[in-house]
Amino acid sequence: MRSVVVIRAVVCGAVAAAALTGCGESVDGAAGATTTVRDPDTIEVFNPCRGALSDDALRGAGLDPTTKGVLTDPPSGVSAWRVCDWMPLDNRYGTGTRSVSIFSTSHTLADARTKESATVIGETTVNSRPGLVSKEKSDTDSCYVSFEADQGMFEINVRWLSTEGPRIGDTCDMAAKYAAALEPHLPK
Repeated sequence: MRSVVVIRAVVCGAVAAAALTGCGESVDGAAGATTTVRDPDTIEVFNPCRGALSDDALRGAGLDPTTKGVLTDPPSGVSAWRVCDWMPLDNRYGTGTRSVSIFSTSHTLADARTKESATVIGETTVNSRPGLVSKEKSDTDSCYVSFEADQGMFEINVRWLSTEGPRIGDTCDMAAKYAAALEPHLPK
C-alpha cells in the first residue's frame, strides 16, 4: 500500500513538473527555467473616458458627467493607461476645488508598491478588492487609492486644483470614498 502512495506522489510530481515546464515564456533561455512574462503594453484596458461608465454611475458616485476631462485616451489601439477626470457634483466628501480622476491601467498593485516617485501610505480594501493608498512625492495635494483588476488595476485620484479657497477634507479619505462608490461599475 505504501508503494502505491509513493508511486502516485512520483507520478503527480512528474506531471506537475511537465506542466510547469510547458507554461510561460523563457526569460533567460536556461533549460527548464520558465516564467510567464506579463507585458502591460499589450493588454486592452477598460476605457472610463468613452461612455463605459454611465452618467448614472458617475452621478451616483458624486461626479458631474458634464465636466469630463481627458488626460490620456489614445483614439485607437492598445494603451497601458486610459485616464479621465470629473468635478464633483456636491461637497459630500469635503469642500474646496478638486477633481477626481479614474486611472484604468494594465499595471498592477505590485508596480504601484515599487513606484519610486510614490510613497505608499498603507494597504486597504476597496469593497472586496485588495488595494493600497499612496501619494506622489512631488504632489502632496493629491492622493491615490489603487485596487486590483484582472487587467491590472484601477486608481482613483483626488487632487486639489488650486491653492486658493477652502481645503476642507483629506484627499485620501475622499479618494477612498469615491473608489468604493465607483468600484461596482468597474470590471473585475
